[in-house]
Amino acid sequence: MDVVLLVKAAIMGIVEGLTEFLPISSTGHLILAGALLGFDDEKAKVFDIAIQTGAILAVIIVYWQKIRSTIASLPSDREAQRFALNVAVAFFPAVVLGLLFGKAIQQNLFTPVVVATTFILGAFVILWAEGRHHPKVRIQEVEEMRWTDALKLGLVQCFALIPGTSRSGATIIGGMLLGLSRKAATDFSFYLAIPTLIGAGGYSLYKERGQLGMEDIPMFAVGLLFSFLSAWLCVRWLLRYISTHDFKPFAWYRIAFGLIVLLTSWTGWVQWTPA
Repeated sequence: MDVVLLVKAAIMGIVEGLTEFLPISSTGHLILAGALLGFDDEKAKVFDIAIQTGAILAVIIVYWQKIRSTIASLPSDREAQRFALNVAVAFFPAVVLGLLFGKAIQQNLFTPVVVATTFILGAFVILWAEGRHHPKVRIQEVEEMRWTDALKLGLVQCFALIPGTSRSGATIIGGMLLGLSRKAATDFSFYLAIPTLIGAGGYSLYKERGQLGMEDIPMFAVGLLFSFLSAWLCVRWLLRYISTHDFKPFAWYRIAFGLIVLLTSWTGWVQWTPA
């Protein structure tokens, strides 16, 4: 057993769990961490996507009571049916666009300039969204959402197909701009992450199954475990944070990180190549 490899897998799992649900793009952080650790070959790229499942398990546990009650009530409760429909409607656009354009996006948009630009532009969107005076909130809780609201959020999530955008950032800030409260936007972003990231992880493992073997199980198991633990802590912290804070600190962090992307590319420290 390669202990060094397992340590690298644990570090990458921590990075994934801490960045997946914050509006700062987990993909960019995984690329930098992988380059620093020498953990950036083709198998590592599959690993980066697969360990999202560990982070999603943390969301399922945090929101288990709501998920369980929704599933149990689906046959007879209209509110549960509406909620499940909203998640499905919001999930659909990313599936379609991802299957149609995912490969082309990886081949053509995964460049330092694109990643850095989306980091920085996303930061200004956050600052603008948070700087509006007395924004009009139409929806306080996710149960109040209509299917049209879910569809709009699903379309907004598609922006996250562009590297560096951040799936959680797009859905949370997009939700706030569409009239959701900060809590409702954050909650729905977490719920929407469950099918989105499980689907992406499962599809990646299936597509690249030929290059994986039994000897890779310990590496993936460690990555999943640490992704779960760090995501569980991060999600619980974020839910407390949004009750009294805004997202402006994440915007300034994105600007700094965008400059780091440009610097690492210019110096050759990180090879920003398609996954």
